Amino acid sequence: MTQQATPTRPAPRSRLRRVLPLLMTAWLVLEIWLLVQVGSWLGGFTVLLLLIAGALIGGSLIKRAGLKALSAAIEQSKNPQSEQPQTGTSMTVLAGLLLIVPGFLSDLLALTLLFPPTRALWRALGRRAADKALRSTSGVGADAFADAMRLQEQMRIHRPDGKVIQGEVVDGEPGPRGPQGPDTTYRPPIAG
Repeated sequence: MTQQATPTRPAPRSRLRRVLPLLMTAWLVLEIWLLVQVGSWLGGFTVLLLLIAGALIGGSLIKRAGLKALSAAIEQSKNPQSEQPQTGTSMTVLAGLLLIVPGFLSDLLALTLLFPPTRALWRALGRRAADKALRSTSGVGADAFADAMRLQEQMRIHRPDGKVIQGEVVDGEPGPRGPQGPDTTYRPPIAG
């Protein structure tokens, strides 16, 4: 007698993956309804001009953010040890993409990504989602976002030149420093 393999159950989909198609469909229906309502109020030609203006503004935002990111990357390549400030280009690019997408709700969402007070709220939400994904106990391959966040966190251990510094934490014996804390004096890096 041959033994048959029992079929394995596929991994359960996350709640977001189950709800996302419904949310996208509702968003599209709402966008179309809003376009029709504004078109009946302002006229079709005005709505068409607003959509074209949104696409042009979105394209220029993406171009400006790309140039800003390129200049920051060039500066970083000239001096890899310098601390570069956050450029905020990812939110600007996302806002540009949302402006290019036809519809007034996406334009409103894009504006919230551009204004500093609401931009800070979006940034905090993004950090919270990233922290939750990093703390996720799901296995590798179960959640793509969690996998991407773990990979990004692993990349942080690399030095700017791409070399990985291997090491371990060793707790020192209590000594003459006692309760003052650890020795924080500057020591130059080992060349090699």
